[in-house]
Amino acid sequence: MQPADDPDERSVFDDPQFVSSPDGTPIATYDLGGSGGDLLLVHATGFCAGVWGPLAGRLPDHRLAALDVRGHGRSGSPAAMDWEATGQDVLAAVDGLGLHHPIGVGHSMGGASLLMAEIQRPGTFAALWVFEPIVFPPDFPRPEPGTPNPMVEAARRRRDTFPSAEVALTNFAAKRPLDELAPECLEAYVRFGFEQHDDGSISLRCRPDFEASTYAAGATHRTWERLGEVTCPVNVVRGRPEPGPALLAPGIAGRLPAGTLEEHPEVGHVAPLAALDDMAASVHRATTAAE
Repeated sequence: MQPADDPDERSVFDDPQFVSSPDGTPIATYDLGGSGGDLLLVHATGFCAGVWGPLAGRLPDHRLAALDVRGHGRSGSPAAMDWEATGQDVLAAVDGLGLHHPIGVGHSMGGASLLMAEIQRPGTFAALWVFEPIVFPPDFPRPEPGTPNPMVEAARRRRDTFPSAEVALTNFAAKRPLDELAPECLEAYVRFGFEQHDDGSISLRCRPDFEASTYAAGATHRTWERLGEVTCPVNVVRGRPEPGPALLAPGIAGRLPAGTLEEHPEVGHVAPLAALDDMAASVHRATTAAE
């Protein structure tokens, strides 16, 4: 892997355009180019805009754009995650990039952020495609006070520095769930999700404590109660019906006035970064239906 600052290897993901979210947090946005209707890509917790590159290359019929949500990638990082504010980050990107009635494509947290943005400013999106969005019902079982949250604890323990990109790639290729990623998505994660230092070492841009705070706050936003306000078509996509966000998808689709559920039992939660051809075909079907 070439250093991210090698002029022969530079990418649009190396040169963000910054916009300001309403609370002043700098948000990194990326205009990926292309022709056709506008489409905005929003990543999952712990990732960044750059991981969308391989899927974006399979969506040739759109003007594509993406952003790093607060605390991720090159965006600014507040002390802790405010999930409602991620919807404001999305709206700041829509405005800053000059997107016109775009289609939103979101993975996990990114799907929830898109739903929040449409709730906060109805009519922003022509349609949404959301893969296993993190939207919990009020009665969803939560850990007892004082009980460790496995996702939070795992994020806090996450290794955040590697002596080189090659070492990081080897490490992640052997660990779930990153071992499920398409090789080009895993390479994009290491390249754009890490900061490279002069000695060749790299460190995570999404710091472990911030990722932990994101997981800890995931069930605190009240998007579930307001799903009825999202009137644009929403394709809610899920993989295997295993414990986790996949189990929430049918209820989310059912509460949306124009929601549909699409099932892919052959894939898991990281499918948008793993099953690239199938997910691109799904996005294409949803965007064609919305046009």
